[in-house]
Amino acid sequence: MASKFDKCLYSAVHCVRTLWYSAHYAATMSLTPKIQATSKGKLPGWHKIYADLGQLLHQDWQNVKDGLYPVPEFGGTDLVRSAGRSISFFRDLAAVNHRRENRKADEVFFAEIKEYYPRYYLQNFHYQSGGYLTRQSANLYDHQVEVLFVGGADAMRRQALASLVRYLRQFGRRKTNHLDVACGTGQFLRMLKQARPHQRTDGLDLSLPYLREAARILRPWSGASFLQGNAEQLPFGDESFQTASCIFLFHELPKKVRVIVARELFRVLKSGGRLFFLDSIQLGDRPDYDSLLKRFPNAFHEPYYDDFIRTDLKSLFGKAGFRAVEIKQVFFAKLMVFEKHSVDTT
Repeated sequence: MASKFDKCLYSAVHCVRTLWYSAHYAATMSLTPKIQATSKGKLPGWHKIYADLGQLLHQDWQNVKDGLYPVPEFGGTDLVRSAGRSISFFRDLAAVNHRRENRKADEVFFAEIKEYYPRYYLQNFHYQSGGYLTRQSANLYDHQVEVLFVGGADAMRRQALASLVRYLRQFGRRKTNHLDVACGTGQFLRMLKQARPHQRTDGLDLSLPYLREAARILRPWSGASFLQGNAEQLPFGDESFQTASCIFLFHELPKKVRVIVARELFRVLKSGGRLFFLDSIQLGDRPDYDSLLKRFPNAFHEPYYDDFIRTDLKSLFGKAGFRAVEIKQVFFAKLMVFEKHSVDTT
Protein backbone atom coordinates (compact mmCIF):
# COMPACT_ATOMS: atom_id res chain seq x y z
CA MET A 1 0.00 0.00 0.00
CA ALA A 2 1.26 3.48 -0.88
CA SER A 3 2.43 5.48 2.13
CA LYS A 4 2.48 9.21 2.84
CA PHE A 5 6.18 9.13 2.05
CA ASP A 6 5.39 7.57 -1.34
CA LYS A 7 2.90 10.37 -2.02
CA CYS A 8 5.45 13.04 -1.08
CA LEU A 9 8.08 11.39 -3.25
CA TYR A 10 5.65 11.07 -6.16
CA SER A 11 4.69 14.76 -5.89
CA ALA A 12 8.28 15.91 -5.64
CA VAL A 13 9.50 13.81 -8.55
CA HIS A 14 6.63 14.88 -10.79
CA CYS A 15 7.22 18.52 -9.93
CA VAL A 16 10.83 18.11 -11.04
CA ARG A 17 9.77 16.19 -14.17
CA THR A 18 7.30 18.91 -15.13
CA LEU A 19 9.91 21.63 -14.68
CA TRP A 20 12.54 19.59 -16.54
CA TYR A 21 10.42 18.87 -19.60
CA SER A 22 8.80 22.31 -19.56
CA ALA A 23 12.25 23.86 -19.72
CA HIS A 24 13.05 21.64 -22.69
CA TYR A 25 9.81 22.66 -24.38
CA ALA A 26 10.48 26.37 -23.82
CA ALA A 27 14.04 26.07 -25.11
CA THR A 28 12.84 24.10 -28.13
CA MET A 29 10.27 26.76 -29.01
CA SER A 30 12.84 29.52 -28.69
CA LEU A 31 15.18 27.65 -31.05
CA THR A 32 12.50 26.63 -33.54
CA PRO A 33 11.73 28.88 -36.51
CA LYS A 34 8.26 30.40 -36.52
CA ILE A 35 5.78 28.49 -38.64
CA GLN A 36 2.78 30.17 -40.21
CA ALA A 37 -0.39 29.07 -38.45
CA THR A 38 -2.73 27.10 -40.73
CA SER A 39 -5.79 27.80 -38.61
CA LYS A 40 -7.15 30.66 -36.59
CA GLY A 41 -8.42 30.52 -33.06
CA LYS A 42 -7.28 31.10 -29.52
CA LEU A 43 -4.79 28.64 -28.11
CA PRO A 44 -5.16 27.30 -24.56
CA GLY A 45 -2.97 29.15 -22.06
CA TRP A 46 -0.26 27.46 -20.04
CA HIS A 47 -2.25 27.96 -16.85
CA LYS A 48 -5.00 25.80 -18.35
CA ILE A 49 -2.58 23.16 -19.63
CA TYR A 50 -0.83 22.81 -16.27
CA ALA A 51 -4.18 22.65 -14.47
CA ASP A 52 -5.20 19.77 -16.75
CA LEU A 53 -1.85 18.08 -16.17
CA GLY A 54 -2.45 18.43 -12.44
CA GLN A 55 -5.80 16.64 -12.80
CA LEU A 56 -4.09 13.83 -14.70
CA LEU A 57 -1.45 13.42 -11.98
CA HIS A 58 -4.14 13.45 -9.29
CA GLN A 59 -5.89 10.55 -11.04
CA ASP A 60 -2.54 8.82 -11.54
CA TRP A 61 -1.87 8.92 -7.81
CA GLN A 62 -5.41 7.75 -7.04
CA ASN A 63 -4.77 4.69 -9.19
CA VAL A 64 -1.66 3.97 -7.12
CA LYS A 65 -3.70 4.31 -3.91
CA ASP A 66 -6.27 1.91 -5.35
CA GLY A 67 -3.52 -0.65 -5.91
CA LEU A 68 -3.90 -0.74 -9.69
CA TYR A 69 -0.17 -0.28 -10.19
CA PRO A 70 2.82 0.48 -7.99
CA VAL A 71 4.36 3.88 -7.42
CA PRO A 72 5.93 4.65 -10.83
CA GLU A 73 9.64 4.10 -11.21
CA PHE A 74 10.77 7.28 -12.86
CA GLY A 75 13.64 6.70 -15.25
CA GLY A 76 14.13 10.45 -15.28
CA THR A 77 15.57 10.29 -11.78
CA ASP A 78 18.70 8.73 -13.33
CA LEU A 79 20.44 12.06 -13.76
CA VAL A 80 23.28 10.78 -15.92
CA ARG A 81 20.94 9.07 -18.39
CA SER A 82 18.55 12.04 -18.42
CA ALA A 83 21.38 14.47 -19.03
CA GLY A 84 22.68 12.30 -21.86
CA ARG A 85 19.31 12.20 -23.56
CA SER A 86 18.91 15.93 -23.08
CA ILE A 87 22.22 16.61 -24.81
CA SER A 88 21.33 14.26 -27.67
CA PHE A 89 17.90 15.89 -27.96
CA PHE A 90 19.34 19.38 -28.42
CA ARG A 91 22.12 18.17 -30.72
CA ASP A 92 19.45 16.73 -33.02
CA LEU A 93 17.20 19.80 -32.85
CA ALA A 94 19.03 21.67 -35.64
CA ALA A 95 18.39 18.78 -38.05
CA VAL A 96 14.74 18.61 -36.98
CA ASN A 97 14.32 22.36 -37.54
CA HIS A 98 15.99 22.12 -40.96
CA ARG A 99 13.41 19.53 -42.04
CA ARG A 100 10.59 21.62 -40.57
CA GLU A 101 11.68 24.78 -42.41
CA ASN A 102 12.07 22.92 -45.71
CA ARG A 103 9.04 20.66 -45.25
CA LYS A 104 11.30 17.68 -45.82
CA ALA A 105 9.99 14.46 -44.33
CA ASP A 106 10.98 11.74 -46.78
CA GLU A 107 14.60 11.08 -45.78
CA VAL A 108 13.81 7.50 -44.72
CA PHE A 109 12.17 6.58 -48.03
CA PHE A 110 14.88 4.38 -49.54
CA ALA A 111 14.30 2.23 -52.58
CA GLU A 112 16.12 -0.71 -51.00
CA ILE A 113 13.77 -0.92 -48.01
CA LYS A 114 10.41 0.23 -49.43
CA GLU A 115 9.35 -3.36 -50.17
CA TYR A 116 9.65 -4.22 -46.46
CA TYR A 117 7.53 -1.39 -45.06
CA PRO A 118 4.26 0.30 -46.00
CA ARG A 119 4.81 3.54 -47.89
CA TYR A 120 3.01 5.65 -45.27
CA TYR A 121 5.46 4.44 -42.61
CA LEU A 122 8.58 5.64 -44.43
CA GLN A 123 8.42 9.25 -43.27
CA ASN A 124 10.14 11.45 -40.73
CA PHE A 125 7.15 11.75 -38.42
CA HIS A 126 7.64 14.75 -36.08
CA TYR A 127 10.49 15.63 -38.48
CA GLN A 128 12.63 13.40 -36.25
CA SER A 129 15.94 12.05 -37.53
CA GLY A 130 15.74 8.51 -38.81
CA GLY A 131 11.97 8.32 -38.69
CA TYR A 132 11.27 5.16 -36.70
CA LEU A 133 14.09 3.19 -38.30
CA THR A 134 17.26 3.99 -36.36
CA ARG A 135 18.78 3.28 -32.98
CA GLN A 136 19.21 7.03 -32.41
CA SER A 137 15.50 7.59 -32.92
CA ALA A 138 14.63 4.76 -30.51
CA ASN A 139 16.92 6.24 -27.86
CA LEU A 140 15.40 9.72 -28.17
CA TYR A 141 11.74 8.93 -28.76
CA ASP A 142 10.49 8.74 -25.17
CA HIS A 143 12.34 11.92 -24.23
CA GLN A 144 10.85 13.73 -27.24
CA VAL A 145 7.31 12.65 -26.35
CA GLU A 146 7.70 13.73 -22.72
CA VAL A 147 8.92 17.14 -23.90
CA LEU A 148 5.87 17.44 -26.15
CA PHE A 149 3.53 16.67 -23.21
CA VAL A 150 5.61 18.52 -20.57
CA GLY A 151 6.18 15.32 -18.59
CA GLY A 152 2.69 13.84 -18.85
CA ALA A 153 3.15 11.10 -21.49
CA ASP A 154 3.72 8.16 -19.15
CA ALA A 155 0.91 9.28 -16.85
CA MET A 156 -1.47 9.24 -19.82
CA ARG A 157 -0.38 5.71 -20.71
CA ARG A 158 -0.99 4.61 -17.13
CA GLN A 159 -4.67 5.53 -17.41
CA ALA A 160 -5.00 2.79 -20.02
CA LEU A 161 -3.06 0.51 -17.69
CA ALA A 162 -5.50 1.21 -14.85
CA SER A 163 -8.47 0.13 -16.96
CA LEU A 164 -6.58 -2.94 -18.18
CA VAL A 165 -5.64 -4.05 -14.65
CA ARG A 166 -9.23 -3.61 -13.42
CA TYR A 167 -10.38 -5.89 -16.21
CA LEU A 168 -7.65 -8.50 -15.67
CA ARG A 169 -8.45 -8.79 -11.97
CA GLN A 170 -11.58 -10.75 -12.80
CA PHE A 171 -9.40 -13.60 -14.05
CA GLY A 172 -7.58 -13.93 -10.71
CA ARG A 173 -4.57 -16.21 -11.04
CA ARG A 174 -5.70 -17.61 -14.38
CA LYS A 175 -3.15 -16.73 -17.02
CA THR A 176 -4.12 -14.51 -19.93
CA ASN A 177 -2.24 -13.23 -22.97
CA HIS A 178 -1.90 -9.53 -23.75
CA LEU A 179 -0.88 -8.01 -27.09
CA ASP A 180 0.49 -4.48 -27.46
CA VAL A 181 0.22 -3.37 -31.10
CA ALA A 182 2.78 -0.75 -32.15
CA CYS A 183 4.55 -1.26 -28.82
CA GLY A 184 7.41 1.07 -29.77
CA THR A 185 10.08 1.14 -27.08
CA GLY A 186 7.94 -0.95 -24.73
CA GLN A 187 6.97 1.71 -22.20
CA PHE A 188 3.41 0.46 -21.78
CA LEU A 189 4.48 -3.17 -21.48
CA ARG A 190 7.07 -2.19 -18.87
CA MET A 191 4.31 -0.55 -16.82
CA LEU A 192 2.11 -3.64 -17.22
CA LYS A 193 4.91 -5.92 -16.05
CA GLN A 194 5.56 -3.71 -13.02
CA ALA A 195 1.88 -4.04 -12.10
CA ARG A 196 1.50 -7.73 -13.04
CA PRO A 197 4.96 -9.37 -13.28
CA HIS A 198 3.60 -12.75 -14.38
CA GLN A 199 1.37 -11.41 -17.14
CA ARG A 200 2.24 -12.96 -20.49
CA THR A 201 2.76 -10.25 -23.11
CA ASP A 202 3.54 -9.90 -26.80
CA GLY A 203 4.74 -6.67 -28.33
CA LEU A 204 4.53 -6.02 -32.06
CA ASP A 205 6.08 -3.17 -34.00
CA LEU A 206 7.44 -2.43 -37.48
CA SER A 207 10.70 -0.97 -36.17
CA LEU A 208 13.51 -3.33 -35.23
CA PRO A 209 15.50 -0.65 -33.35
CA TYR A 210 12.43 0.17 -31.26
CA LEU A 211 11.80 -3.52 -30.59
CA ARG A 212 15.39 -3.95 -29.46
CA GLU A 213 14.96 -1.07 -27.01
CA ALA A 214 11.71 -2.62 -25.79
CA ALA A 215 13.40 -5.99 -25.25
CA ARG A 216 16.17 -4.24 -23.31
CA ILE A 217 13.89 -2.46 -20.86
CA LEU A 218 11.76 -5.59 -20.30
CA ARG A 219 14.77 -7.84 -19.73
CA PRO A 220 14.10 -8.10 -15.95
CA TRP A 221 10.81 -9.95 -16.61
CA SER A 222 10.06 -13.32 -18.18
CA GLY A 223 7.08 -14.04 -20.40
CA ALA A 224 7.60 -11.02 -22.66
CA SER A 225 7.94 -11.66 -26.39
CA PHE A 226 8.53 -9.25 -29.26
CA LEU A 227 7.88 -9.61 -32.95
CA GLN A 228 8.38 -7.37 -35.94
CA GLY A 229 5.17 -7.13 -37.91
CA ASN A 230 2.55 -4.98 -39.58
CA ALA A 231 -0.67 -4.23 -37.73
CA GLU A 232 -2.53 -4.63 -41.03
CA GLN A 233 -1.67 -8.35 -40.99
CA LEU A 234 -1.18 -9.39 -37.38
CA PRO A 235 0.91 -12.61 -37.34
CA PHE A 236 -1.37 -14.34 -34.82
CA GLY A 237 -4.25 -16.75 -35.08
CA ASP A 238 -7.89 -15.89 -34.52
CA GLU A 239 -8.85 -15.31 -30.88
CA SER A 240 -5.26 -15.54 -29.59
CA PHE A 241 -5.47 -12.84 -26.91
CA GLN A 242 -7.77 -11.95 -24.04
CA THR A 243 -6.62 -8.32 -24.13
CA ALA A 244 -4.85 -5.95 -26.49
CA SER A 245 -3.63 -2.38 -26.36
CA CYS A 246 -3.00 0.15 -29.10
CA ILE A 247 -1.45 3.40 -27.94
CA PHE A 248 -0.73 6.49 -30.07
CA LEU A 249 -0.82 4.55 -33.35
CA PHE A 250 -4.02 5.45 -35.19
CA HIS A 251 -3.24 9.14 -35.69
CA GLU A 252 -0.27 8.03 -37.83
CA LEU A 253 -2.30 5.70 -40.04
CA PRO A 254 -4.09 6.63 -43.27
CA LYS A 255 -7.88 6.45 -43.13
CA LYS A 256 -8.20 3.16 -45.05
CA VAL A 257 -5.51 1.50 -42.96
CA ARG A 258 -7.29 2.35 -39.69
CA VAL A 259 -10.26 0.28 -40.86
CA ILE A 260 -8.01 -2.70 -41.65
CA VAL A 261 -6.16 -2.53 -38.33
CA ALA A 262 -9.42 -2.28 -36.36
CA ARG A 263 -10.62 -5.48 -38.04
CA GLU A 264 -7.35 -7.24 -37.28
CA LEU A 265 -7.53 -6.27 -33.62
CA PHE A 266 -11.05 -7.68 -33.51
CA ARG A 267 -9.92 -10.91 -35.16
CA VAL A 268 -7.09 -11.74 -32.74
CA LEU A 269 -9.10 -11.00 -29.59
CA LYS A 270 -11.05 -13.74 -27.88
CA SER A 271 -14.80 -13.46 -27.60
CA GLY A 272 -15.47 -11.12 -24.70
CA GLY A 273 -11.89 -9.79 -24.84
CA ARG A 274 -11.08 -6.11 -24.65
CA LEU A 275 -9.04 -3.57 -26.57
CA PHE A 276 -7.50 -0.69 -24.62
CA PHE A 277 -7.07 2.15 -27.07
CA LEU A 278 -5.32 5.45 -26.28
CA ASP A 279 -4.67 8.23 -28.75
CA SER A 280 -4.99 11.98 -29.20
CA ILE A 281 -8.13 13.83 -28.19
CA GLN A 282 -10.23 14.86 -31.19
CA LEU A 283 -12.08 17.93 -32.32
CA GLY A 284 -14.94 18.70 -29.97
CA ASP A 285 -13.57 16.65 -27.07
CA ARG A 286 -12.09 19.80 -25.60
CA PRO A 287 -13.28 22.81 -27.63
CA ASP A 288 -10.68 25.04 -25.96
CA TYR A 289 -7.98 22.77 -27.43
CA ASP A 290 -9.40 22.58 -30.97
CA SER A 291 -7.16 25.32 -32.40
CA LEU A 292 -4.10 23.59 -30.98
CA LEU A 293 -5.14 20.27 -32.56
CA LYS A 294 -5.61 21.91 -35.95
CA ARG A 295 -2.11 23.44 -35.84
CA PHE A 296 -0.34 20.29 -34.67
CA PRO A 297 0.03 18.38 -37.98
CA ASN A 298 1.65 21.34 -39.70
CA ALA A 299 4.21 21.91 -36.95
CA PHE A 300 5.12 18.26 -36.37
CA HIS A 301 4.56 16.58 -39.74
CA GLU A 302 1.64 14.34 -38.90
CA PRO A 303 0.09 13.89 -42.37
CA TYR A 304 -2.89 11.80 -41.21
CA TYR A 305 -3.63 13.65 -38.00
CA ASP A 306 -6.10 16.19 -39.38
CA ASP A 307 -8.29 13.39 -40.70
CA PHE A 308 -7.87 11.40 -37.49
CA ILE A 309 -9.18 14.18 -35.23
CA ARG A 310 -12.34 14.31 -37.38
CA THR A 311 -12.92 10.52 -37.39
CA ASP A 312 -15.78 8.87 -35.50
CA LEU A 313 -13.72 6.23 -33.71
CA LYS A 314 -16.70 4.68 -31.95
CA SER A 315 -18.29 4.07 -35.35
CA LEU A 316 -15.04 2.85 -36.89
CA PHE A 317 -14.52 0.21 -34.20
CA GLY A 318 -18.23 -0.54 -34.10
CA LYS A 319 -18.16 -1.53 -37.77
CA ALA A 320 -15.29 -3.89 -36.95
CA GLY A 321 -17.52 -5.61 -34.37
CA PHE A 322 -16.54 -3.86 -31.14
CA ARG A 323 -18.74 -2.10 -28.62
CA ALA A 324 -17.42 0.74 -26.48
CA VAL A 325 -17.48 0.11 -22.72
CA GLU A 326 -15.45 3.11 -21.53
CA ILE A 327 -14.51 6.49 -22.99
CA LYS A 328 -12.73 9.24 -21.11
CA GLN A 329 -10.29 12.07 -21.70
CA VAL A 330 -6.89 12.03 -20.03
CA PHE A 331 -5.00 15.30 -20.58
CA PHE A 332 -4.17 15.42 -24.32
CA ALA A 333 -5.30 11.84 -24.89
CA LYS A 334 -8.55 9.91 -25.07
CA LEU A 335 -8.93 6.44 -23.59
CA MET A 336 -11.43 4.16 -25.29
CA VAL A 337 -12.04 0.59 -24.14
CA PHE A 338 -13.76 -1.71 -26.63
CA GLU A 339 -15.13 -5.18 -26.07
CA LYS A 340 -15.45 -7.94 -28.64
CA HIS A 341 -19.01 -9.18 -28.57
CA SER A 342 -19.38 -12.55 -26.90
CA VAL A 343 -20.73 -15.13 -29.29
CA ASP A 344 -23.97 -16.75 -28.12
CA THR A 345 -23.79 -20.40 -29.11
CA THR A 346 -27.13 -21.40 -27.56
